[in-house]
Amino acid sequence: MASTYDVIVIGGGNAAFCAALAARESGATVLVLECAPLAERGGNSRFTAGAMRVAYNGVEDLARLMPDLTDEDKLNTDFGAYTTDQFYDDLCRVTQYRTDTQLAETLVGRSFDTMLWMRTRGIRFAPIYGRQAFKVDGKFKFWGGLTVEAWGGGPGLIDALYAAADRNGIEVRYECRALELIHDDDGVHGVAVREHGRTAIIAAKSVVLATGGFEANAEWRTRYLGPGWDLAKVRGTRFNTGDGIRMALEIGAMPCGNWSGCHAVGWDRNAPEFGDLSVGDGFQKHSYPFGIIVNARGRRFVDEGADFRNYTYAKYGRAVLEQPGQFAWQIFDRKVAHLLRDEYRIKRVTKVSADTLEELARKLEDVDANGFLDEVRNYNAAVRTDVPFNPNLKDGRATRGLTIAKSNWANTIDTPPFEGYAITCGITFTFGGLRIDADCAVVNTDGTPIRGLYAAGELVGGLFYFNYPGGTGLMSGSVFGRIAGTSAARTARQ
Repeated sequence: MASTYDVIVIGGGNAAFCAALAARESGATVLVLECAPLAERGGNSRFTAGAMRVAYNGVEDLARLMPDLTDEDKLNTDFGAYTTDQFYDDLCRVTQYRTDTQLAETLVGRSFDTMLWMRTRGIRFAPIYGRQAFKVDGKFKFWGGLTVEAWGGGPGLIDALYAAADRNGIEVRYECRALELIHDDDGVHGVAVREHGRTAIIAAKSVVLATGGFEANAEWRTRYLGPGWDLAKVRGTRFNTGDGIRMALEIGAMPCGNWSGCHAVGWDRNAPEFGDLSVGDGFQKHSYPFGIIVNARGRRFVDEGADFRNYTYAKYGRAVLEQPGQFAWQIFDRKVAHLLRDEYRIKRVTKVSADTLEELARKLEDVDANGFLDEVRNYNAAVRTDVPFNPNLKDGRATRGLTIAKSNWANTIDTPPFEGYAITCGITFTFGGLRIDADCAVVNTDGTPIRGLYAAGELVGGLFYFNYPGGTGLMSGSVFGRIAGTSAARTARQ
């Protein structure tokens, strides 16, 4: 065990290990500090489904990322293309054009080559057939700009990254919480840590922060996101309490981004307070575009079909939290039951079913039954049944005359059996964080880089505002983690 390292990486998820691998590749000695015990390692990345949004020009590009693709896969699947322009436009559109253009251009422009680099480190990828493609006329078609996932989802990604670190001689210390950055006028020189109850200082020539956001800190959630956010469920790790952000701010780092914003989704109403690794991402409920969502009054409150799920799910958790009792019910009938994702079929799910709408109304816990039946009647009467339903594209099958329209995939709720799923708000990560430059160096409040300090992943501010395109978080962690690790190693050499 060394007493001084070229690079210390604080964090244990995807961004941290992309940074660690890049730094080691550049010749640096690397130590990773993971505050979780071994059984809970991996940060938020381990709780994800592993989707990665990447720009590609066609199936041949995808075949470079996924050499396991067979000729039969290519023949039976319309993978389409997702160009850098499309990726950039989606990122700008869903963030209401507030995203930092330099960060966005780097993320989009380096997404494909970063995934190729990850392949060389032993990370495997696969098509997301189960969650991003429907079979129409005998052929799978992907939708929403999202085609690729890490092999084995989030757990598979983390296992592969840790295995790569082990092969490359990267040291990992578990249950080692960073407390503060050791710094002076010449920059950052190490980290004060508490390891297994003992405090120590570990010296380093540069440090990479990759500790995630502050979503697991109820006090910070309420302080920055607003009243009621202490009541949200945490989808992922209990260890993302904002420590990396706090340590950087204490030495003069510049806060940046949408501090009142976060990624929050519909999450099972009776899920535990923090993520459960035995369930992983299964508490999410993301097939709502094919049904309706009602609150305690029995009323709809969002346009379930405003856009593909990839572009609305990260903001609709906030809408659920704002409802009476901080819950809602998703409602489906038999016509669309076959389209529901696998997460609707897990054992730990809050579900009711009935053969009539009246029976369903009585079973929807804490919902005004008469209000619900009235809402369904009005909704059914407003559906444009003359427009064909197509789950693979924004089909324009909408409602007419409702206060809250449904813009696509509007199907009448009239064919038993009927199903209801209770959800609340599940927070994934927070959008506010630290400002970084093109080298992923943390910038201070004077606008100059703090020597020896770099950042990547969910604690980087300025990329996401209000909303988030699905799969962009892991991609961001990979792209900026790789840059941060390379930059940290270069500083160490200097």
